Amino acid sequence: MTGWLPYAIGAAVLYGLHQVFTKLASASASDAIGGFVVEASAAFTIALYLVFLWARGPWKQHADLRGVLYSLATGLCVGAGTILFFQMFQRGAPLSSVPIVLAVGSGIMVLAGVVIFHDALGWRHWIGVLLALGAILLLRST
Repeated sequence: MTGWLPYAIGAAVLYGLHQVFTKLASASASDAIGGFVVEASAAFTIALYLVFLWARGPWKQHADLRGVLYSLATGLCVGAGTILFFQMFQRGAPLSSVPIVLAVGSGIMVLAGVVIFHDALGWRHWIGVLLALGAILLLRST
């Protein structure tokens, strides 16, 4: 098993559950309050992780200005995206619409990977992209 694959599986499960809980929360919390609670609890979780790393030692965390600015941009995207997901669900979007939204994001990531980061895509990657596009088309009609 590839070294990063267990982390990818864990992230996929947690991000999938994230959307399930967002859908449930959107029925009882407004976009701004719900989004704030989501992001504050995420920040708290990461703060606990930092305390764990510090206590375990040795401290190996670092960041330069560029890393901080890109992290800030990431946080702005996540915060705004969370608000948009709340609004989407509050306007009646089914949970099954989430894979379509995320697939568009996946397309952006694949394009950025090839154009900006010069990722090489093998035939298995292209089959995965085609299967994802097929899934979008199948889910779109629901």
